[in-house]
Amino acid sequence: MKIYLKEVSKSYDKKVIDNIDLNLEGYDAVAIIGKSGCGKSTLLRLMTGIEMPDKGRIIVNDKELNKSNLIEYQDNIGIVFQKHNLFPHLTLLQNITLILEKIKKLPKKEAKEKAINLLDNLHLKDQMNKRPRFVSGGQAQRASIARALATDPEVVFMDEPTAALDPILTKEVLDSVIGLRNLGTKFVFVTHEIYFVRKFADYIIFMDEGKIVEQGTPNILDNPQTKRLQLFLENEGR
Repeated sequence: MKIYLKEVSKSYDKKVIDNIDLNLEGYDAVAIIGKSGCGKSTLLRLMTGIEMPDKGRIIVNDKELNKSNLIEYQDNIGIVFQKHNLFPHLTLLQNITLILEKIKKLPKKEAKEKAINLLDNLHLKDQMNKRPRFVSGGQAQRASIARALATDPEVVFMDEPTAALDPILTKEVLDSVIGLRNLGTKFVFVTHEIYFVRKFADYIIFMDEGKIVEQGTPNILDNPQTKRLQLFLENEGR
């Protein structure tokens, strides 16, 4: 996975992302951490094209994001939000086959076979004919991840995928994501679950006040070089 950001900034009432530079290559699971309001979710939204930066360049796997190629850019990524955004009137299976038929233009039989395989990889095959309101929050979020994977994205971006879940369901979702990485899926994710970062990430970006304060391999969690990361980890209790 290759990620290149150059002087990326974003403001609302105030500056939320402040002139960020980043140049990564060769990592499979990049975690973005930091306290609430530090800009981490905004940065993820910029990298997915959900929002556009006020200035700066964003390039993922040699594809540069801009308004003219937004659809093409987003065709190469998957996105998982804090809460699942499944269609409530469709079953878990139909939520995925719809994407495969409409976007990937797969025949119905092939779309169904692929959807079942995706759900099976996330341990949802026995729930596939249920609508979202008839499954647990963790199962619905795993189905949302399966749908994000349906288009064979080069990178899956996840924004606090367990924020709305209790600890048991959180573990259920995170264990499934770890299994997907073992299958070769690449991830960029925002999370407050430090134990998951330790277990899953191979590169960590720590943000504060709209800037990248510290970054590196997971050993930065054991040997923080900045007071701000040290205090963040102490406040997280880990």
